[in-house]
Amino acid sequence: MDRRDVVKLLATASLAVVGLGAPEVAHAWELTNAALASQGTGTQFAPAFFTPVEWRAVRSLVDVVIPRDDRSGSATDAGVPEFMDFMMVENPKSQPWMRDGLKWLNDGCRKRFGREWTSCSAAQQRQLLNVIAFPNTAPATVKAGVEFFSRFRDLTSSGFWTSRMGVKDLGYKGNTPVPVWSGCPEPALTKLGVSYRMSMHVPKRG
Repeated sequence: MDRRDVVKLLATASLAVVGLGAPEVAHAWELTNAALASQGTGTQFAPAFFTPVEWRAVRSLVDVVIPRDDRSGSATDAGVPEFMDFMMVENPKSQPWMRDGLKWLNDGCRKRFGREWTSCSAAQQRQLLNVIAFPNTAPATVKAGVEFFSRFRDLTSSGFWTSRMGVKDLGYKGNTPVPVWSGCPEPALTKLGVSYRMSMHVPKRG
């Protein structure tokens, strides 16, 4: 299983984990796609929630979670930062953890490396993330960072795989007609312990 597949599994968790509902997600992506289209005409996206410092950090961090590879573009290519900005506006309850978490990220970098997140090298960024990316081994002193990154990673994953690019990456083809049904593959039947040849017991009447 490659790195992208691992992150994809995180997106299978309910969007409710990060306080998202289906109508909110759909509306946020409607706004995001409109914003991406306007950028194609030279109109720069202006975040409604994130400050300039936060916006730089968000755009950098989402691409650490889902970078560009030979399968598809990165999280920023998919419009995930714009999606997040709209989601923060749509869902005000998520604003505190996002804002506090980004502050923790920058403060953590300044404490360790004397510079904010986006000014750190890739190696320095990985060094900090390796401390907070694994809840079971992270020290209690970075609990706030662990909680933030877990939620941020979930939101990035959910945002990417509900985007047009992410859906294409999944290989989802939608509701397509199946002219011939050949049945469930034999290995799957074996794993489930069932068979098309199983006899049916018909109870007697009376």
